[in-house]
Amino acid sequence: MNTQTQSSHPPIVIVTGGSRGIGRSTVERLCADGYGVVFTHSGSDDEAGAVEGDLGRSGRTARAVRADVTADDAPARVFDVAEGLGTVVGLVNNAGVTGGIASLAELSDDVLRRVVDVNLVAPVRWCREAARRWAGRTTRSTIVNISSVAARTGSPHEYVAYAATKAALETLTIGLAKELAPDNIHVNAVSPGTVDTTIHARGGDPGRAERVASRIPLGRPGRPEEIAEAVSWLVSERSSYVTGTVLAVAGGL
Repeated sequence: MNTQTQSSHPPIVIVTGGSRGIGRSTVERLCADGYGVVFTHSGSDDEAGAVEGDLGRSGRTARAVRADVTADDAPARVFDVAEGLGTVVGLVNNAGVTGGIASLAELSDDVLRRVVDVNLVAPVRWCREAARRWAGRTTRSTIVNISSVAARTGSPHEYVAYAATKAALETLTIGLAKELAPDNIHVNAVSPGTVDTTIHARGGDPGRAERVASRIPLGRPGRPEEIAEAVSWLVSERSSYVTGTVLAVAGGL
């Protein structure tokens, strides 16, 4: 738990892709830490409503916004909603797609464009929106990008294009941290290993997390809440001297 306290106007963090998996756990963790959260979802109305309702009933500030993170107006529209609730102090770029499990030769242009747009182009544009709005601040603000261990392993025969976008996201994190440091904007990334979420089912292999567990030194997939704890730390003042860092939460991979 950080030093933030819940109030009628808590500091606000934006989380993209916050209705399930790592995103949902991150929303819940940040709310427990005393932040208000505005999170996006692309079409999971029931899941988003459940998150918003559960947190609202417990007295937390959580607002779901249906948005395609790649849409031209999405960053500004969501930031406007968030600023209507309080001072926005953080952005977590979590939304991502694998594009399905297949070799590169089987990858269609449409899927390739979607993978690059969601995993790389969108985070760049959301970071740009934050940089423009937070320029000249004296108080600390934070950006956390959700990468993947795939950036290091390459994920051959599974999703090499996805892996490439995550490697680029880590480069963005390092460069942007140096660029935005004068404005007291900290930029870091969390690199999860294999985590037991529905992303594997959406990619066409629902049993993948358990199937690859033998490759993981700790012998099991990660849990979404374990990734959320790392995000929480990077958003909080506990990481006040950390920027330009890629934090691996990968069970030893």
